[in-house]
Order: sequence, then C-alpha cells, then structure tokens
Amino acid sequence: MAMAGIARLTGGVSPATLALSAMDWWIHLAVAPGKQLQLAEKAHRKLIRWIDYAARCAREGEPCPAIEPLPQDHRFDDPAWSQMPYGAISQMFLLTQQWWHAATTGVPGVSRHHEDIVSFMARQMLDVLAPSNFIASNPILQQRLIETGGRCLADGWQYFIEDFERQARGEPPVGAERFPVGEKVAVTPGKVIYRNDLIELIQYAPTTAEVRPEPVLIVPAWIMKYYILDLSPENSLVRWLTGQGFTVFMISWRNPDAEDRNTDMADYLRMGPLAALDAVCDITGADAVHAAGYCLGGTLLSIAAAELAHRDDRRLCTVTLFAAQTDLSEPGELGLFIDEAQVNLLGGATWSQGYLDSSQMGGAFQILRSNDLVWSRVLKTYLMGEREEMTDLMAWNSDGTRLPHAMHSEYLQRLYLDDELAKGRFEVDGHIVTLAAVRQPLFVVGTERDHVAPWRSVHRIHLLSDAEITFVLTSGGHNAGIVSEPGHNGRHYRQYCRPAGEPPIPPDDWEVRAAIHEGSWWPAWGDWLANFSGAPVPPLPLGNAKQGYAAICDAPGTYVKQR
Repeated sequence: MAMAGIARLTGGVSPATLALSAMDWWIHLAVAPGKQLQLAEKAHRKLIRWIDYAARCAREGEPCPAIEPLPQDHRFDDPAWSQMPYGAISQMFLLTQQWWHAATTGVPGVSRHHEDIVSFMARQMLDVLAPSNFIASNPILQQRLIETGGRCLADGWQYFIEDFERQARGEPPVGAERFPVGEKVAVTPGKVIYRNDLIELIQYAPTTAEVRPEPVLIVPAWIMKYYILDLSPENSLVRWLTGQGFTVFMISWRNPDAEDRNTDMADYLRMGPLAALDAVCDITGADAVHAAGYCLGGTLLSIAAAELAHRDDRRLCTVTLFAAQTDLSEPGELGLFIDEAQVNLLGGATWSQGYLDSSQMGGAFQILRSNDLVWSRVLKTYLMGEREEMTDLMAWNSDGTRLPHAMHSEYLQRLYLDDELAKGRFEVDGHIVTLAAVRQPLFVVGTERDHVAPWRSVHRIHLLSDAEITFVLTSGGHNAGIVSEPGHNGRHYRQYCRPAGEPPIPPDDWEVRAAIHEGSWWPAWGDWLANFSGAPVPPLPLGNAKQGYAAICDAPGTYVKQR
C-alpha cells in the first residue's frame, strides 16, 4: 500500500532510483579532479567558440554555426534561428547541452545504470528549458503571434483545456472518433471463430482464388489493440497478406480489469498463442503454420516456439518477429525505468488497482522522445495554435489496453531484470525452455529509430539461436517502421540472411553485409513466406463447425472494443 501511494504521487517513477543515481554521480564527480578539470576546460572552450560565433555574426550576418544539432533534433531547422539574437541563443543552448552530456557521462566509478539515468534526466531538464519553448526566444513563434494578432495563443489555450478535460474523463484525444474500430480501421472482412477468457481468434476471408496451405497466425502485443496490423485498408498488413494468397488468423487480446489481477505469463502463453495454434490447426487441418509476433507478442511467440520445441511439436513452419526483443540485457532507454526499486514501486501500484493502465505506460514512452512527443506538441498545439491532424496510427496509439498485475510483475522481473529467456533459465510448467532448441527459419525485423525495442537489442537473437535468421532493418520507428505498406514514400530497408549453424554476426558487421533496398519490406517477407510454403490450394471456408469452431461474430470482434 505504501508503494502504491508513492507511485501515485510520482507518476510511477521511483524516487529512490533517482536519488541513488544522483548521489552516485555527484559523489564520484566530487572526488574526480581530473574529470572536473576536463569539464572546466570544455566550458572554457565552448565559451570561446560561442564568443567567436557571436563576433562573426556581427561581421558576416549569418556565419557557419559553432555547433550543429544532433541529426534527430529539428527544433532549430528554420532559417530564422540563424539570425541574431536567436542564433546566439540557440548556439549557447546546444553548446550547454553538449557540456551537460560530457558532465553526466564518463565519471569514473559511476555505475552504468545510474549514469544513464542522470544523463537522461539532464536531457529532460534541458528539453524543458530549450529556447524553442518560450515566446521571448523563439522567432518562429513570434512571427506566428504577429500574423495571427495573438489569436494563436487563445486557440492554443482552448486546445489545452479541451485536451485536459478529455484526459480527465479518460476519453481519447480529439479526432480519434474519426477512426471507429470496425468502420474506418480494422475493417478487413473475417469472423471470430474462437474465444476464451483471454483472446478472440479472427480468421480473415480469403481474397484470392487459391491460398497457400500453411496459414499465418499473428500474435500482436497485448499492451495495445491488435489493429495496428489492420489499420485503414490502404496500410493494413492483414489485407495485404490475404492479397498475397495467405490464410490469416489474428489474436485479439481481451482488455483485462481488476478481476484479472492474478492472470500471469503462463496464462498468456497457454490461452494465447498455444490455444490459437491448436484452433488454427483444427480449423484448417494444416500440419504447419507460419507464426508471426509483434513487440511483446513476438517475445511471447518466441517462448511458445521454445516450449513447442521442448515438446517436439513441429507445427510451426517458420517464426517471424516484428520489433520483438528476446534478449533484454540491452533494452535501450526503456530500461532506465526498470530496476529493482522501480519494479518494487510498480508492483505496489499494480497490486493496488489490479493492473497497469495504458496511460501509465504511455507516459514513459513519451518521455523517451520528449522532443518529438511532448515539447514539439506543446509548441505547435498550445503556443502556435495548430492542432495536428489525427491519423489512423495516432488514433490506434491512444487505444491502449491494461496489463494484469501478476503478468506485468512477472514480465518485468523474469524477462527484464533477470533476462531469464536469454540466459536459458526461463521455466514453463516446471521445465526450462530455450531459444537454442528452436530450429525453424526466423524472419526478424528491427526498425532504425525504435525507442521501445532498439534494433541492436532485437539483433541479439543471433546469439540465442543458430537457426537460419533473415534479419531486416527497416526505416521508421517501432510502429511506423512495421506499418510500411508498398508505395509508402521514403521507405527503405536492409536485409541479410545468416545461414543455419553459422556463428553470430555482430550488428556492425551485419550492417556492412546487408544489402540496401528501396521501398517496403513487406514484399520481401511475402517472398520469404512463399519459399517455405507448399503449392497453392483452394481456400477453406471461415471456421470449421464440425471441429467446434463455428463463426461467433464478424471481425473485428468484441474484445477489441473493450475500454
């Protein structure tokens, strides 16, 4: 109860972790005179660079900058930022930001985890103080005020009140109502042909005269609704797959509530992919199934594949993982929120209410990209008075699900902190399962700008399995990189296949070997699936009443609409 109370006050962030990290950094910096001298020298050099830049501005007008922003930082792209005094302001900020990075990293004796947290928190504070966030120091915002006669601030205040009220009432953001589930998104025709207390299984209607005999079973992440893979018709992976001659099945997770507090990882495994696999094989009569998992669904699918290998069950023909981590020793910045103190705090919060709410998770994801997801929105919407147009992907992103207390706590402890799956210590029903036993060909997709499952972390599956691995690195982030339909402008990907039995390939070496292709990676995956499929056969009807799988209702079903 005490932990639950603290979690409510701190937004789920452990004050103990923050305090320990700050003390570790400060104490070691205090007894490191070499580092102090280095920082003093850096501060002096950066001041000289800034003075030189300001002097050249006075002589030349718009000289070359003293420092360039990081590639992902677009706050100062507008030419107005190169004019005085805004050029001097932005350059001072960027130089200060670089100095703080040096100050919070490389301090002898500081633990890596604490260093990452201190560096991250310093970036958060600098993001708050960025000159782009203030009227007095932002030339683009000043021009907008002049053009609108100050109306933009009044509009922004109205947008702020509207968003605040919607959030307080637990309503989706403005514009999400334009994408109702089953009407604008998740509209691929199909039937729910199986249901238990955790999942609905959707079978989609075939769209080709013949289909491959091996169906495709997709296991989405239970942290969000499944229809990220079935958005609007033009960017639906499900619709595209059916158009390639595959029979597609999709798991739709139930949105748990407080009564499901004791649902654990074993339940998700047994009632999720394993139950769905039984149903798919019973309905189609197929001996082999292509299985694909996205994000957490991919992690769960990899555990299911290891369990089936332990049973010598060979019903999986291939395994595909979309932005899914199997080795969490290097989980990226999301790992900043996961340590013993943090897990203890979150355990108290989920124990108190029986689940972790999607809004609690969404806040952590936004903080990881505060420039893009927080402050750029504050600037554009609330100061410049320009509300971003809602898209199907944005609407989906606001439609989260809850995580039961038992499953969430077990996932954080066993997979994040203890990394049991990668270390070969993960138990299912009293026995150990390992990915080394998985022999099926693997198709693994990472995304270049993934802040949830960094591609180098996803790539570590090469260390866990000596099966054939076709690894694809696609442009985009955790969601947009996967929703990468053919014809989408600006898309590219890298691909390389490591044959079975060969040694692991380090990520840097893989980048050198991988061929670069323009366009979507979906056709490459479709060709890969076809290579491991039999000759086309006539499609089967939806469901199989003789086997007890009569159609229950139309897709997208009922679970996806639960709030």
